[in-house]
Amino acid sequence: MSDMPLKMRKNLSPPPHPECPLMECMGLLGGAWTPNILWHLAGGARRFNELRADIPAVSAKVLTQRLRDLEGKGVLSRTIMPTSPPSVEYALTDLGQEFLPALQSIVEIGHRLKQRRAVDALARVPTAREKGKNFENVNG
Repeated sequence: MSDMPLKMRKNLSPPPHPECPLMECMGLLGGAWTPNILWHLAGGARRFNELRADIPAVSAKVLTQRLRDLEGKGVLSRTIMPTSPPSVEYALTDLGQEFLPALQSIVEIGHRLKQRRAVDALARVPTAREKGKNFENVNG
């Protein structure tokens, strides 16, 4: 066999826009836990501790960073409530609301992927080892 490099194929995708809109959106959604935060704010304003309960795997530090980042990008608003002690509520802005149909579509694809994986797992024939048989004792 020859060690010749493979010929580079032409990319048939349309060229990206000079100010790539995909990268613009993913720049907002790409942070760790960001989709989860948006998802949990879809039902209305939430306080910090409510979001912590909604997303228990996220640390307080990371949640704080994400909330500040999203507020700075105009995706959510932060309102100090006149309570004693003062509390803060986070809510989606109009821009944040615009992401919800895309998130819903991603969730629907995720459900279909999980269903496909479950069907594939049921259709797969288990090996003797997976059935708990010891190969050495099968013939002996």
